[in-house]
This record gives sequence, structure tokens and C-alpha cells, in this order.
Amino acid sequence: MTLHHTRVDSPIGELLLVADDTGLTYLAFTGEDHTRHTAGSTAARTPILDRAVEELEQYFARERTTFTVPLSRPGEGEVGFHGRVQRLLATVPYGSFVTYKELAVMARNPGAVRAVGSACATNPVPIFSPCHRVLRTDGGLGGYRGGTKAKELLLRLENIDFRN
Repeated sequence: MTLHHTRVDSPIGELLLVADDTGLTYLAFTGEDHTRHTAGSTAARTPILDRAVEELEQYFARERTTFTVPLSRPGEGEVGFHGRVQRLLATVPYGSFVTYKELAVMARNPGAVRAVGSACATNPVPIFSPCHRVLRTDGGLGGYRGGTKAKELLLRLENIDFRN
């Protein structure tokens, strides 16, 4: 499997995108250690990476509400509960949210609220697989791999109400 990566500037900082021949495999935020995901990859623009960059630019310009770039591992690499949660993220539409508790129920394990947070934290392709649309039951932000400021900006971009 050949991996390629590229960087893109965004309102939440520089993003690193990694893709194989079938789809996007990883998105890293500024300051994240991404060496595990980029080892052996080549800095290059490929049709998949070009499409991902274009769709991100459209998303941040409020011109796109869904992503069509293929994802190589949206929960496919994860089995069990984490995999179910990561696959369910794709069902949360632009401009709406679910709570960690609701997502646990959707994943058929109502008591696994913390495990939902863990599954979101290990989501390999945030934004494309929208873990930023998961909030605490009280409407608070909760955590986010890209930082709470990034999560706040993404929610505001989509006009999602949340509690500061």
C-alpha cells in the first residue's frame, strides 16, 4: 500500500492529510504527532488528496455540507464497539449533533458513554467523519483531538448550538 500526504491551511490551523490508493486514511491537526501515520509516505498530491483538499476548502467556505472523498478506514480498521461508533459518526448530518450518551445507545451499549469518547478520540479522519458533532449531555463541548477551540469553530461553522 502506497501512502501519500499533503498539508492544507484551514481556519483551525494547518491540517495534514494522508491517503492510500483507495481513500483518505488520516487527518492530523497542527501539533499532533503523526509519525505513525505518515511513516513511509511521500509528500505528493494525488487525485484523492486533491479532492480532500478541495472538499475541505469548500466546507470551510460554507459551500459543502457533505464529503464524498473516499475514506479508507472510517471504522473499518476498528472492530467491536469503537468500530460501530466510528461508523455511526457518518450518520450525524451537517448542522446537527448527538450526545455521547445518544451515540452509546445507537451503538447498542447505553452505559458506554466514556467508550464513545475514546472512539471519537481515535477517529482517524475527523471532520470527514464528524466526531466534532458529538456533545456532552449538558450541551457542553466535551473533548476533541484537534482541541476544543477547533471543535468550537467547526460547530459554529455549522451553526450548531452548544454550551460554552
